[in-house]
Amino acid sequence: MATNPSPHAVNSYPESVGSQPLSIALIGPNEGKRSAAVAALKGCGYSEVSEFASYPPGLEDAGAMLKEKYDVVIIDLDSDPEYALELLESIGGNGSVTVMVYSASADPEVLVRCMRAGAREFLPIPFAPDMLADAMVRAAARRPLGRTTTKAEGRLLAFMGAKGGAGATTLACNFAVALAQEESQKTLLIDLDLPLGDAALNLGIAAEFSTIDALRGAERLDGNFLKQLLVKHSSGVSVLAAPGRFVQYQAGYEAIDRLVNVARLDFDNVVVDLGSRLDLMTTAAYKDATTVYLVTQASIPELRNSNRLIGEFFAGPVPKLEVVINRFESRVLGGVSEEQIAKALTRSVEWKIPNDYASVRKMQINATPLVLADSPITRQIRQMAKAAIGESGAAAATPAKKKGFKLFG
Repeated sequence: MATNPSPHAVNSYPESVGSQPLSIALIGPNEGKRSAAVAALKGCGYSEVSEFASYPPGLEDAGAMLKEKYDVVIIDLDSDPEYALELLESIGGNGSVTVMVYSASADPEVLVRCMRAGAREFLPIPFAPDMLADAMVRAAARRPLGRTTTKAEGRLLAFMGAKGGAGATTLACNFAVALAQEESQKTLLIDLDLPLGDAALNLGIAAEFSTIDALRGAERLDGNFLKQLLVKHSSGVSVLAAPGRFVQYQAGYEAIDRLVNVARLDFDNVVVDLGSRLDLMTTAAYKDATTVYLVTQASIPELRNSNRLIGEFFAGPVPKLEVVINRFESRVLGGVSEEQIAKALTRSVEWKIPNDYASVRKMQINATPLVLADSPITRQIRQMAKAAIGESGAAAATPAKKKGFKLFG
């Protein structure tokens, strides 16, 4: 393999992807397969490609540089599968960059490892033009508008329930309110538990527009358009609510990606209520999350579901997972012990929300967030919010650039 390859680019790009062309890096030690990939891209109208004839030697620095410089990174999986997976993990699934892999083999086990490491697309060889073109369209949809802005993307904090009724919506709403009340934390709550999400009902607000309006207008969605669809709660949190009536609508993944990416450019925190929708696990709402809060309870059905979800979706390095046991009671006779919970989940529990049925019921009746009054539940949720700000803020700090650093040498 070459040790210091140079990228080659041809300045031509189709108008269909928008005014700003996608920047594409193609990393392929096998010259024949790399040439085939370039030819396939050109056949679809994507001619501006930076080619690299070897894997980078410095994974950590190369991963950071690739994320900073390119919208799409396409990696040859076959030349050295283990090293390619390490490179994939170094780039990761967080952020707007789309990572694709190509291979002449479709081993299911390897495909799962690629997904867990952060790959968005798998491109089989020989390359199918229609499949490649669709993958690039999805990549263009994921890229935030105004990518060149110096403003950092906001945190993306997703709540999903291990089972319907686990309490994910209640926690997401109160968590968002707690964040909004922290100093200088501009916070948005997006209800993606469609079509029957009830975040607005929990907060006691009536919304003229909904998440579906944003998704239907995804092609023209930007910060100004999004702002017109939001309703602001008295606590300071902005809300993009689910529709108040039943609406039959199946959102495309590209639309969800666009919505999430645009929101992160305008808000410090974007809290997403996923409900228990597993179909959203291939979208930016899950894959690009700073943290996913898996909300479960100390009962056999919820713990069983949680175990399966953790094994399937959280075996890789991203996204970060924090398990939340809702309605937790530490001294319930005949109940599930903390040791049994940890064993069932195959990991420790980060947060235990006390069982306080009376307070939650009062919130639901009065549509007043729990965190606006003091209670054991409130104190735990506020701690979660403070931890999210502290950990994500530290992780998001921009490191000083190394002088003289080159991507592959």
